[in-house]
Amino acid sequence: MSDLRECLLLGLGNPLLDITCNVGEDFLNKWKLKANDAILADESHKNLNKEMVDTYRCEYIAGGSCQNTLRTVQWMLHKPNICTFMGGIGDDHFGRLMSENSKAQGLNAVYRIDKTVPTGTCACLISQGNTCRSLVAYLGASQTFDIQHLLANYSYVEKAKIFYTTGYHLAVSADSIMNLAQHAHSNPGKLFTMNLSAPYISQAFSKQLLEAYLYVDILFGNETEADAFAELNGWPTKDRKVIAKLAADMECRRKSGRTVVITQGKDSVLVAKTDCPDVKEFVVKAVDESLIVDTIGAGDAFVGGFFAQLVRNRELEVCVESGIYAAQQVIQQIGAHFPKDMTFDK
Repeated sequence: MSDLRECLLLGLGNPLLDITCNVGEDFLNKWKLKANDAILADESHKNLNKEMVDTYRCEYIAGGSCQNTLRTVQWMLHKPNICTFMGGIGDDHFGRLMSENSKAQGLNAVYRIDKTVPTGTCACLISQGNTCRSLVAYLGASQTFDIQHLLANYSYVEKAKIFYTTGYHLAVSADSIMNLAQHAHSNPGKLFTMNLSAPYISQAFSKQLLEAYLYVDILFGNETEADAFAELNGWPTKDRKVIAKLAADMECRRKSGRTVVITQGKDSVLVAKTDCPDVKEFVVKAVDESLIVDTIGAGDAFVGGFFAQLVRNRELEVCVESGIYAAQQVIQQIGAHFPKDMTFDK
């Protein structure tokens, strides 16, 4: 690990402070929430977080998809500041909690702090004996990030070798994403990577996605996201091995082509490369169902586990195995937490 330097990986995303607590059915009913659901907060949820904090013992996690991935890298490498994260938070109590939490986990968070918009949050309401999760997301200041903040902190861009962003961020600052993409391709040895994030990204932000995709060296996505990407491109197939290969073979500004990684939950991870006719399958060993507590954050953790080996220049097979390991550790925790003991070693 001694060869790892600070600021190797730069992530750009939408930070949300996860506020997690156990609640009863009466609390869910009061706020008209379903026990198993994920929604965006509206005006009717204005005081939800306050009542949660005032009523229950809550835990706080510096969350959001990209930030979760970078926290996973930091957890696996046990060395602070390997990862730099940029995103928007508010100048408020939750923003300060976010900063404290991310720093405690070794993440170099370079937030854009907005004076007027509150920090984005995700209320994670656990019920029915830890078996159900009701998520209420308020995007808040995570939507205020702009390219000026990136340019003002460009030294971190210059230091980084790997850039990672999510499809979610295309809706916030597509110009920042394109800046990182073009920087990576103008500097030999740097990589630009992206996650499809959700099926609706391919539907609602197709123009921005396809523009950035020209520069993507490594693409991550799950099975439903891959299906949506295939539909966007008019590919008449449901075979995900075919989809992975078609995605890898799309036009790429990098002469060496790209790598596409598709996760499928408990099914095999698929990896396709531009220069390889075969799609590799990596078997996911089963986890005893009695040990599975919460699948939230599993996809983010997979990418983090992958990066934890990529920054060490490990082989593709080791990167995928590390990703599977990280995801399987997270699903045995409540929320995007990590166990204290980490034994992955290849």
